[in-house]
Amino acid sequence: MPTIMTTDHPARQLLDFNQKLDINLLDNVVNCLYHGEGPQQRMAQEILTHLKEHPDAWTRVDTILEFSQNMNTKYYALQILENVIKTRWKILPRNQCEGIKKYVVGLIIKTSSETLEKDKVYLGKLNMILVQILKHEWPKNWPTFISDIVGASRTSESLCQNNMVILKLLSEEVFDFSSGQMTQVKAKHLKDSMCNEFSQIFQLCQFVMENSQNAPLVHATLETLLRFLNWIPLGYIFETKLITSLVYKFLNVPMFRNVTLKCLTEIAGVNVSQYDEQFVSLFTLTLIQLKQMLPANTNIRLAYANGKDDEQNFIQNLSLFLCTFLKEHGTLIERTMELREGLLDGLHYMILISEVEEIEIFKICLEYWNH
Repeated sequence: MPTIMTTDHPARQLLDFNQKLDINLLDNVVNCLYHGEGPQQRMAQEILTHLKEHPDAWTRVDTILEFSQNMNTKYYALQILENVIKTRWKILPRNQCEGIKKYVVGLIIKTSSETLEKDKVYLGKLNMILVQILKHEWPKNWPTFISDIVGASRTSESLCQNNMVILKLLSEEVFDFSSGQMTQVKAKHLKDSMCNEFSQIFQLCQFVMENSQNAPLVHATLETLLRFLNWIPLGYIFETKLITSLVYKFLNVPMFRNVTLKCLTEIAGVNVSQYDEQFVSLFTLTLIQLKQMLPANTNIRLAYANGKDDEQNFIQNLSLFLCTFLKEHGTLIERTMELREGLLDGLHYMILISEVEEIEIFKICLEYWNH
């Protein structure tokens, strides 16, 4: 049990930046915060808060991350780093910004190449810190970031898998969460930069999808692609082999079918008129695969009731795909005689899914039937 820390407790030496950092002492204070009680816990909280707010605290992050044996202490160090990036980045000397940037990139490369399951949270926090840096640095002070991350991804599958996560996080920050977090001008600049350089990212995604036998890497790539689909230039979706690759290569693979169906739903939700032929192809190819995966005589209500989470998610994702496609492009299918059978198949699946006893799925179906 950690000892109670009084006002003259040696733990206060952590706040003296003229002294060498005592890692064991810091670990003890962090343990007090998480496992102590009453006065000792309050003292630990006070010291750690003061330390985090010290303008030079970030200079101790590398020592903490390298020598601490306590994961909570490492998370605390990352909080210090995140704090300086969010609040003081613009006033730091340029060479210090470059130093932090290189340090974080090096740490991510090292951690992602040797990461174990227990380090996933740590790596995830490092990734978010890099994205916070990118929001300040890219593209002005780091114009080669996209080519750097794409180039590095081709050197190692584990690094590539983590880089997909970074690209997904960056996409979310720029396109999904930018409102209220950055100025409109800054958000637009980042969006334009991402669109302009997307060809390199798309080629990397294609390369992985076509060549990799590493299932977790492929899954991470599909998850990242899903985040891209609501903003990338439409040519990448409709003027490449993307749709056929998703339908034929990944839709009928149990591990990939849910994320693939989400991708196809995102594509189905695009409302433009110049790609009618591709939308027809999307619908007919998906239904052909679907009939093999889920024959039309399946009792979907029963299958859902007895299914595992993954199987239940598939039925919900299927309802979203059919509902989205038929709402946006149903008339396109209706007015072509040779597509009537496909339309009836789609509606048949919607009827079967409507019988599922699950409120969210019923709402999805109801929205379509009321459409």
